[in-house]
Amino acid sequence: MRGTILYAPGDIRVEDRPDPVIKEPTDAIIRTVATCVCGSDLWPYRGIDEVAEPRAIGHEYVGIVEEIGSEVTGLRAGQFVVGGFYASDGTCPHCRAGFQFSCMNHAGFDGCQSAYIRIPQADGTLFATPEQPDDDLIPSLLALSDVMSTGWHAAVTSGVRPGSTVAVVGDGAVGLSAVLAARELGAARIIAMSRHASRQRIATEFGATDIVAERGDDGVTAVLELTEGIGADAVCEAVGTAESMTQAVRSVRPGGLVGVVGVPHDVELPVSQMFFRNVGIKGGPASVPQYLPELLDKVLQRGISPGRVFDLELPLEQAADAYAAMDERRAIKALLRP
Repeated sequence: MRGTILYAPGDIRVEDRPDPVIKEPTDAIIRTVATCVCGSDLWPYRGIDEVAEPRAIGHEYVGIVEEIGSEVTGLRAGQFVVGGFYASDGTCPHCRAGFQFSCMNHAGFDGCQSAYIRIPQADGTLFATPEQPDDDLIPSLLALSDVMSTGWHAAVTSGVRPGSTVAVVGDGAVGLSAVLAARELGAARIIAMSRHASRQRIATEFGATDIVAERGDDGVTAVLELTEGIGADAVCEAVGTAESMTQAVRSVRPGGLVGVVGVPHDVELPVSQMFFRNVGIKGGPASVPQYLPELLDKVLQRGISPGRVFDLELPLEQAADAYAAMDERRAIKALLRP
């Protein structure tokens, strides 16, 4: 099969890879219908995360079940499925508590920018649609595999409530998804922090009531001015840098929560500042299986269209172009078709 390999920073190639096979009785093999490039894939692409050796890359996907292991009971060949970006059995104590990423039988996987994928713990990881979805829904279903679920996780962990004021730090696909999630959870005011016109437009379509283009001290000042000096009730942090975290913590009101979903890089929390303002931080990798049933229904009923974050679609063979476009901020998120 054809698949994407990251050889070194800036060096993405699509080449022949071995077809995946069932290794464990809980596995499934799916034929990829669509996959994509994640913002977190850019960390190693840019050399910020070490690339010690060539490796398959990609963790977002939708596809058709081709084969299942002998212990898979909830799926059958031919079903269209959406899956999370990690494998979880759905039955361990952590899964039952809603933290599937911490599954006691957790099995990571990568290399989903490929024509076929082996998915471990298939029963707990893959969710089938009732029937083959219309093609125009594929981008939105693909978004559920990571970015929409992650944006939803940011909104949930930051404590978004009906009538609340929410600020979203980050205007990538996850940040935009957090705007949409905040709207769906009933926020009355949503402040999207973005300085890019194309992303501002989508944020507004997704429910942002205010746009703040400033960053750092100026960004915090703008949020405080919009909230009469109070700060946001909840802040979603969707970047993962020291600057974004500081801006998020300073933008939330005393007693508020920051929902962190940006993978942290060289971040040190201002603990003293948080302590004296009673500010809390919660978050981490999204509980995708926890959210997928509700989000699947919203997409299939055409209540939400998170696939709007895909503003570039290319064949899998052009994965290198997709990475370059996202790295250079010419695209928000690139969808790849095998």
